[in-house]
Formats: sequence, structure tokens, C-alpha cells
Amino acid sequence: MSVAEMATHGTDERGFRSGVPNKVLHVDDVHKSFAGLHALSDVDLDVRQGETHAIIGPNGAGKSTLLNVCVGRIKPDRGAVIFDGNTLTGKAPHEINQLGVARVFQTPEVFLDLSVLQNVMVPALSKRDGYFNLNPFTAFAGETAIRDEAEEVIANVGLKYHIHSPASSLSRGDKRRLELAMCLIQHPKLLLLDEPTAGMARHDTNATIDLLKEIKENGMTKIIIEHDMHVVFSLADRITVLAGGRIIAQGSPEEIKNNPKVKEAYLGEEQV
Repeated sequence: MSVAEMATHGTDERGFRSGVPNKVLHVDDVHKSFAGLHALSDVDLDVRQGETHAIIGPNGAGKSTLLNVCVGRIKPDRGAVIFDGNTLTGKAPHEINQLGVARVFQTPEVFLDLSVLQNVMVPALSKRDGYFNLNPFTAFAGETAIRDEAEEVIANVGLKYHIHSPASSLSRGDKRRLELAMCLIQHPKLLLLDEPTAGMARHDTNATIDLLKEIKENGMTKIIIEHDMHVVFSLADRITVLAGGRIIAQGSPEEIKNNPKVKEAYLGEEQV
């Protein structure tokens, strides 16, 4: 079983899509401030079933804050997030995860003292049982089916030869691949990736692009935050651009490349 086996509308004057079909995620008028600083203002976003939707913008644009609102780590001051017919706003992160949302964090969050294999088995057990109480002496005993699937996912993300190594021994790039494997084994309906190729050499980045393209073939919906425009334009079906906590543009990769507001927002940083 491969990783893939796991996993005519007008626009307004800003390039926003109307009548979005088959939307799986709807962010409705989300606002969030920190000590008077507006991190997010008037954010409305629709993500379609099966698409790869990239969110880009300068540093401090509010990209990670938006993801944190979506997964329940941050409660918005106003607005709501609706996923697959369920209102996520007000739910705890583990409740949102059980509904089918998984996230790869900007800084890899793995169990450093566990092996690569055990790290991947942990979320699979949690997803199955709805909870996970880690007992290193008994937690993984007798879990043959989950172990077999974990080994396959690990091989597919390129960590086959590190399967029994402690996570603490991995490079930053390999930790990111490990965290991706920990998400994929949960068979999420929506996968959120915050800088998935950060810290990777170009050949590792290209391998990750190929892996995410393979996942796309199975119809898994993905939201990607990424500064590397090579990654964005290789993967994204649509792109949303944030600047100063507000959406300034949405559209296809070609539309975003040619949008003067986007070029202005990236002046001095990424040149789109």
C-alpha cells in the first residue's frame, strides 16, 4: 500500500472566488489580536475538497496564527472555523484531531526518546482508541497491524534505515519527515503543513514535493504554509496571500505570480 492509498465560478475585484464548490473547510470572518496587535482581521477562506491550498505572505503576516486557530490552539476573538460540517471553534486540539485534522508543525514535535517506529505508532494508537497513555513497557506490545502499517509509512517517507533509531538522533529535515509520517498514519481528511520543507537540503525538498504530490493523488485535502516559492508553485492548486493579518489576494498560482499587491507585499523578501 502506497502513501497515496492512505491519503465556472467568477471572481470579485480582489480575485476572490465565489460559489466555491465542495468546500471542506470554511474560515468565517476570523479576527485575532494579541495585546492590541491585529494578527488576523476579516479572514474568510474556503478550501475545496482534495485541493492543495497554499497560504503565503511575509513574516508576521498571520499564517501560523491562522493554522493555530484552525486546530484549536488559539481561540479567535471573533469568527468561526467549520470543517466537514463541524464547527471547530471552541473544540480542543485532540477533539479536532479526532474529526480528521492533522498538522505538521513549524518546529517538529516528536517524541525524542522513542524510536522512529514508536513515534509513528503513537498517533495511530491514539486515533484508534481516542486516547493514549504511554507506558513504554506495554504500549506497543501485540500491535502487529499498526506496526506493519507504521513500517510501510516510514519507508514511504524515506526513513526506512532509521526505523529503530531514536528520534533524537535524526537531522532536522528527517524529524520533519517523521512528523509527516505521524500525520499520514492517521489517514486525515485535512492535512495542515507549516513550513514542511524548512531545514531541508534541495534534494530532500524535492523528495518531499514528490511525496506530497503522491498524497494528492488520493484526494487528501492539504493546506500548506511555505516560504519556498518552488514548493508552493510545485504543489498549490490555489493560493491565499496574507499581509498584516489580512487576505490581500487569492487565486491560481499564475494569478498570484502576476498580482501587483503580492509583489508589493513580498518586496524585500520573497519575489513571487
